[in-house]
Amino acid sequence: MGRTPKDPKEIFKEFTNDYLEAFGDDLMSIVLYGSGATTDYRPGKSDLNFLILLSEKGIANLDRAFPAVRKWKKRGVKTPLFLTEEYFNGSLDVYPIEYLGFQRRHVTVYGKDLFEHLEFDRECLRLQCEREIKGKLLLLRHAYLESEGRGNELKKVAVRSMPAFFAIFEGLLHLKNDTVPVEKREVIRAACDDFGLDAGVFNKVLDISTGEFKPDESTLRGLFKQYLGAVRTLAGLVDRMEK
Repeated sequence: MGRTPKDPKEIFKEFTNDYLEAFGDDLMSIVLYGSGATTDYRPGKSDLNFLILLSEKGIANLDRAFPAVRKWKKRGVKTPLFLTEEYFNGSLDVYPIEYLGFQRRHVTVYGKDLFEHLEFDRECLRLQCEREIKGKLLLLRHAYLESEGRGNELKKVAVRSMPAFFAIFEGLLHLKNDTVPVEKREVIRAACDDFGLDAGVFNKVLDISTGEFKPDESTLRGLFKQYLGAVRTLAGLVDRMEK
């Protein structure tokens, strides 16, 4: 099994050459996105995520990627996200939160920079934020009932939900035309300040995910109920944002 790179840049040339060999002129762009494109990257712990832009001919022959995908999975690289330019341009209104995240944390490895001058429709972004928050609220309520208050189950659910809320908070700050911080706690602080929420609730969930806070079952149950309340309040506020 190959070694996970200490620095993602170590694999850029070989990775690009493998996909050039597979697709030739049908390869239009390779972008590294997520934590691997930031100083938060931790070898062996952080995911290495790539977006690969292909021509229509290339995407129709996706099986050419089988050997490269198989090879790089052994090196800790996730199966890339394969898109065409038509799909990319046609889905900006559907996935603005995701594309905003890509824009904030990406490195162009090969070809053109897809995100350099990207702009987002304000209402599409607001609507996705509202949809994601309300969806998460339903899932959290369901998980709370399914858990019957068991601490381990509540912990797992709360921790798994946090990455989605970071992305939502970034989208909301973008809507407010605020500077979007890089550090997670600053993202929480800025978003909670804007919407009048208790940042402490979200910070405690973050502390649980990092192991800095290890509450007993009773404390965790109370925190989860506060978490539900904060998400419910946020859903109402976003629903009433200027459309």
